[in-house]
Amino acid sequence: MLPGDVKEQNESGSANENQHNLSENEDEEQNIKKSSRTSKKGSTLDSWVKKPEQESKGRNKRSRKDDGDVKETEVKKSKSSTPVEESIADTDFNTCEKTTTDGKTWNFKISSWNVAGIRAWLKKGGIHYIYKEQPDILTLQETKCSEKKLPPEVKVPGYHTYWLGSEKEGYAGVALYTKEEPIDIKYGIGDKSFDKEGRLITAEYEKFYLVATYVVNAGQGLKTLDRKIEWNKLFEEHLKSLDAKKPVILTGDMNVAHKEIDLKNPKTNQKSAGFTPQEREFMTQFLNQGFVDTFRHLYPEKEGAYTFWNYIGNCRARNTGWRLDYFIVSERLLPAVCDNVIREKVLGSDHCPITLFLHL
Repeated sequence: MLPGDVKEQNESGSANENQHNLSENEDEEQNIKKSSRTSKKGSTLDSWVKKPEQESKGRNKRSRKDDGDVKETEVKKSKSSTPVEESIADTDFNTCEKTTTDGKTWNFKISSWNVAGIRAWLKKGGIHYIYKEQPDILTLQETKCSEKKLPPEVKVPGYHTYWLGSEKEGYAGVALYTKEEPIDIKYGIGDKSFDKEGRLITAEYEKFYLVATYVVNAGQGLKTLDRKIEWNKLFEEHLKSLDAKKPVILTGDMNVAHKEIDLKNPKTNQKSAGFTPQEREFMTQFLNQGFVDTFRHLYPEKEGAYTFWNYIGNCRARNTGWRLDYFIVSERLLPAVCDNVIREKVLGSDHCPITLFLHL
């Protein structure tokens, strides 16, 4: 989710954080009207894991798992179906024609979605997405809800869930759904001023780390750009420290369009949050340290591939968007990647889900 003034939004598709946060229900529904496999053992990842002298094996007590197996539910169109439910019913979630470079088919799926308010997302039927996609791991951003106020509908059979909300109600927040219980869960980046905003969860698995994040926004008029630069330094240190032990899979809303190809109107957004030289340069130098943007690795020349569209100006219908949501992996994990898919047809937020297919 990106800020910008109304003129920029209408002409170039950049987002307005103030307008976006006025009402989860109202602005999301306005836009919508317009418009598994489980983890398998014996992986080739064994050779990529760098064994640290000591690794934490403690399980975090905040995990919850809803009983029962995950069963795919039929989301059928009816007169009572919401536009979100219809978009989910129309999507094929399990076809992946691509393989790894050595010809292996996928057996592990990770998905991510900035839901722009989980309560509004639930009311529109967004929970059906989890049942249809059936990812092994799902991360959510901008849940905008403290754990104690979560509706009961967030429970999905067969998943452990972890929630990190912001101290400020109705702001930020990240969540993790996972079929396999992680070895360890850590909340935050180690800085209280950022951690109180609910921006990052790190899950340790046997053969990789999963980092789910909602990165700091540079803000209306770039008023929080310096704060984002401060975050980026801590963020990079955190990821590099993890990568020294095991491969890392980073996913979430990075709040940056890295290259001109990653947004519809680069020329008119040079000074917009999410496309400043400082933000783009950070992404460049970060990726040069052994990390890979999987989508651009697979589709280096693909245009019009966006994950965010501002509600104002009918941007989604015109595909005036930004690619803000990423899967970034340690370079040594690339041999396990099959495909990175953008679910642009799935409604429910000003962002769409993204999915990474792997052979682990």
